[in-house]
Amino acid sequence: MLAKILVVDDEYAIREMISYALSKAGLAYELAETAQDARRILDTTQVDLILLDWMLPDMSGVDLARQLRSQSETAQLPIIMLTARGEEEDKVHGLNAGADDYITKPFSLKELMARIQAVLRRAGNRATDIVEAGGIALDTVARRVRVNGSELQLSLTEFELLHVLITNPDRVFSRTQLLDLVWPRNVNVGERTVDVHVSALRRALEPFGRERCIQTVRGAGYRFSAGH
Repeated sequence: MLAKILVVDDEYAIREMISYALSKAGLAYELAETAQDARRILDTTQVDLILLDWMLPDMSGVDLARQLRSQSETAQLPIIMLTARGEEEDKVHGLNAGADDYITKPFSLKELMARIQAVLRRAGNRATDIVEAGGIALDTVARRVRVNGSELQLSLTEFELLHVLITNPDRVFSRTQLLDLVWPRNVNVGERTVDVHVSALRRALEPFGRERCIQTVRGAGYRFSAGH
């Protein structure tokens, strides 16, 4: 099962930056602006780790961490605290509240992803190398794709495109977002390139009857839907 991260931060720019990095790493995620939003998500969704901002509008992240640690359902849930408070005393305070790790803003996405993977490993909750949905299975290490048990040959770009879509089911990605997520920054290509590769990916899935999983959302972009 793919690891899912709950990002709790009231800053829109931070949530967008982190969600971009999680998508790029093939991790699923949920987003919350407040402690109340976070609790509502936790009541209905199983997550594997929380990225928790210290300063939230309705409750401090430290208090929320204490609450989560006091309840049996969330007592073992890994927590990484995000904060602009970098003093040693603050770090000790956050860790004593139940955080498994602590990262000070501003931080690099590379460091953040390394800390997420380290905490998941320590928790014994490794994100598997296999991503599955709609009869399609991606091996993200071997870079192989199987559809209903049969191997599917894809180019590297087609694989990366499918990876982004399948790890974020039902989320609509604009062509610009897909260009940013799939193509190297130093490659100068236009939005039409996305359409060409989506068409190629659909043709590859067509013999297996899974081409309709890649849906066009008029005026918005593309999404993956396992129910088609």
